[in-house]
Amino acid sequence: MPTTHDELAGVVDLFGALRRAELTAALEELAFKQGRDVDESALRAAIKRAVDAYALVEYEPADSSGGDDRLIAVGPTAFPTLPPNAEDLPHILDFDRRTVDRERLAEQVRQRLTSEAEAAVDADNAELAAELLDVSYDIETWAPVDAGPVRDRLEPVLQHN
Repeated sequence: MPTTHDELAGVVDLFGALRRAELTAALEELAFKQGRDVDESALRAAIKRAVDAYALVEYEPADSSGGDDRLIAVGPTAFPTLPPNAEDLPHILDFDRRTVDRERLAEQVRQRLTSEAEAAVDADNAELAAELLDVSYDIETWAPVDAGPVRDRLEPVLQHN
């Protein structure tokens, strides 16, 4: 089972994007290939932590009706790395390779970043503001997104704490 955000991103990157259930199944298959036991709650927690850290991001395609149609894609803070035995997953699992609309994905991630930055400012949370500031630079490298307004909102929280 992958142990880092980058390894989780590496598994997702093999397929372009996955539904949560597909990602969980891929991680279960990988654990089996590695001879490890599977703890589904640990898998869900690892995915949640990677999403919280922007290593993985939720993506809603244009033709989505929400819910189970949401996908998980590689996010701006990830450096996708294949964990041992992962290279065979596309041959073992019958999941379609998906292509995401990068502009749509980037806009969704920018909206999330903006919303979380507003919450950090409202809560005067300097620790979260510092994390989001780092993400604001990562997102600009990852996609054609201007995160300057997010940084402008976060700076006052960082300056007085």
